[in-house]
Amino acid sequence: MKDFLSPELSNQQQWQLVKQHLEYASRKSPFYQRLFKAKNIQVSTIKTEADFRRIPITTKEHLQRQNLDFLAVDYTEIIDHVTTSGTLGNPVNFMLNEADLQRLTYNEYESFMIAGVTKNDVVQITTTLDRRFMAGMAYYLGLRKLGAGIVRTGSGLPGLQWDSIQRFKSKYLVAVPSFLLKLIDFAQQNAIDYRSSSVKGVICIGESLLNEKLEDSALRKRIKDLWDVELFSTYASTEMATAFTECELHKGNHILPNLIYTEILDENGNPVENGEAGELVVTPLQVESMPLIRYATGDMVMRIEEKCICGRTSGRIGPVLGRKKQMLKIKGTSLYPQHIQEAMNTLGISDYIIEAKNDEFGNDQVCIKISEGIGLNLVQVQNKLRDQLQIKLEIQQLSASILLQKKFPKESRKPVIFHDLRSI
Repeated sequence: MKDFLSPELSNQQQWQLVKQHLEYASRKSPFYQRLFKAKNIQVSTIKTEADFRRIPITTKEHLQRQNLDFLAVDYTEIIDHVTTSGTLGNPVNFMLNEADLQRLTYNEYESFMIAGVTKNDVVQITTTLDRRFMAGMAYYLGLRKLGAGIVRTGSGLPGLQWDSIQRFKSKYLVAVPSFLLKLIDFAQQNAIDYRSSSVKGVICIGESLLNEKLEDSALRKRIKDLWDVELFSTYASTEMATAFTECELHKGNHILPNLIYTEILDENGNPVENGEAGELVVTPLQVESMPLIRYATGDMVMRIEEKCICGRTSGRIGPVLGRKKQMLKIKGTSLYPQHIQEAMNTLGISDYIIEAKNDEFGNDQVCIKISEGIGLNLVQVQNKLRDQLQIKLEIQQLSASILLQKKFPKESRKPVIFHDLRSI
């Protein structure tokens, strides 16, 4: 296993890793070789963060259109081929060699350590390990390095999940938070004493568990009211190959500065102040196969710089407030789909999707479509949402079967709650 530096780095040590990364990309990556030449950028002259920001942003569109130009090793070195989830478009190919797999292993090892998982614990992975999904494999590799027991159940199948928990005494789950509500519902319907189960914590993926005030989200509160397990939020993406994880204090996700250099930027490309939100731009460090420099994630997050009481000195990020491209402007009010989801979670409604369209004048229109089978008074729901969001949204009912198809399309690895039909 490759030896990685401890995540507790000084700024000077991290900057050395950044410079090594720039030098590597300038020698090995066809994409960055062309970019640096076109912009007359000499890596040796980049000595400060201000110098670093002279390098143009890399976007997902660059990765899609010039995919193989990002490859910095011989194609025959690639061991694992994965793709992004395709939330905002077609999935993007991503490739890892042996060194990258070792880096991915170490990343998840550190992530599980932050959440308090030890080699004595049994961890049940309730996400897919196939379907070109990097994260499922990363969890498995990280837990192997940690030495923990592993149960690979895959996604869905509440009955199998509970049977596995009871058989193997799983202490932690890796799961999408909203899936826990389905586990609870299944347990209640099948007389399973879930509150007395072996599960004590859940490493949560895909959904934020904090709100903008760094307080528990409605989803976290709803789960905790039903099942007193500790929920740890994580944030990651295929392109980053790095996880940001909550510690036991649950006040933001810790950055691993030995694996990733982060910037949180305003609309003008300038760093935001502590406590402010901006777009997360990342430079994953110590990557060999497809190195990225100043990659725009499209995710709007909050910058948290003060030292965490847990003792870790690295910065943190707040919850994902929304995708930059998914921002909605309705009658002068700006919001993200996550704001609507938080409001729906507050109302205890799970069976819905959000659709955004343009009206005849090109303005944003939003319609929330709720399952017919849950017997809600739509006017009451509309009024309660208006009280929370300060705007009135259209609400329609949809048959349970059609809603299920829209929310869980066959080609998607995760639920699709927001459907953006606007011509942006």
